[in-house]
Amino acid sequence: MKLNIFAKRPIVTHEGAPAIPLSAAQALRRSVLSCLLWENEFYEDGHAIADRISALAAEVAPETVAALAIEARERFKLRHAPLLLLVALTRTGAGKGSLVSDTICRVIQRADEISELVAIYWKSGKRPLSKQMKRGLARAFDKFDAYQLAKYDRDGPVKLRDVLFLVHAKPKDEAQAALFKGVADRELKSPDTWEVALSGGADKRETFERLLKDGKLGYLALLRNLRNMDQASVDEALVREAILARKGAQRVLPFRYVAAARAAPRFEPWLDQALAEAVLEGPVLDGRTVILVDVSGSMDARLSARSDLTRMDAAATLASIVPGDVRVFTFSNEVVEVPPRRGMAGVDAVIRSQAHGGTYLGKAVAHVNRLPHDRLIVVTDEQSHDPVPAPKSAKAYMVNVASNRNGVGYGDWTRIDGFSEAVLDFIREQEGFAGEARN
Repeated sequence: MKLNIFAKRPIVTHEGAPAIPLSAAQALRRSVLSCLLWENEFYEDGHAIADRISALAAEVAPETVAALAIEARERFKLRHAPLLLLVALTRTGAGKGSLVSDTICRVIQRADEISELVAIYWKSGKRPLSKQMKRGLARAFDKFDAYQLAKYDRDGPVKLRDVLFLVHAKPKDEAQAALFKGVADRELKSPDTWEVALSGGADKRETFERLLKDGKLGYLALLRNLRNMDQASVDEALVREAILARKGAQRVLPFRYVAAARAAPRFEPWLDQALAEAVLEGPVLDGRTVILVDVSGSMDARLSARSDLTRMDAAATLASIVPGDVRVFTFSNEVVEVPPRRGMAGVDAVIRSQAHGGTYLGKAVAHVNRLPHDRLIVVTDEQSHDPVPAPKSAKAYMVNVASNRNGVGYGDWTRIDGFSEAVLDFIREQEGFAGEARN
């Protein structure tokens, strides 16, 4: 009898370069920190990515899943991927004391995330909430006032009142009892927001000017409504002052400034200034930094179905905000140096540098390895066509901006997943604590 011997399939990127085997924890981190949940990416279906996250989270220690959910929400400013991790944690974290409830309470930072978490938990069918999940959700209600609860009490598949009834949240005093009754009866006073005012027929210009003067327009809402304000002839001085004040900007991802500038070009100078100021609050990186930005065809994939922005926009924005002495190169089929411009000009220089074709990351790393530098930062989706050599610099970072299963940035590389400015914080921390083990 002849036995069939099955050769182990090599691990490769989607374009064929040798990839690195990962532990479940590494693979989970890779899949989560660049993930906009259920949104398709260039190579992978959004639901397949979500299924992989759930499967990996079941293999990883509950404490690791909890820490990743907190990091994804607080440092990387993701909203829905952390909620999916919480769902996994409700299964694996049973018997871990208050780990589940503590993590749920901490990760939920907007009132609508209370109902969204339950909706995700019930995505495959309704089932009872665990005791720790109920406790975490009940504690989360304590974080929000009447304005916040009314603002996010939406007509989704799960409403805030539904969750309130499920978790039996107990008010701490008469004021909160009245608040919870308002949630239960859906009688909370409508909040003073631009959506409520405009849906009620209010004048667009008057509404935006009043909200700007009163400081009631959130920073993300400000950026998303710049085109509306421009069309309504809102007082330019008010808009400029709000952009530069950056009130509430700590949860706004860098590429949002680029989206706002494209929607309302007249405001680009102040958006550019606000973006630069937001990043330069941290220390400047010392020495010479070489930045490699992936402009291959796969990076043209949109961040979400409703977004006009791409992975390339996110990568180019990151490259344009690295402080210090930098040289910037793009790679696709070729390696091209671009002027090291900051902000919007830097983003445009990167995107227009060459045709968006193949991903020859190996050739690009080999090219910059010959150049003098103290630090190498690569921003990419890692789906290289050719093998990637080890970096020559001891400070070499592979920044992954997609959730693809396999990647190349391990081993000699210090690995970072995600596309927020937390990438720069990580680099500063890493170099401030020299000698710590790389992940």
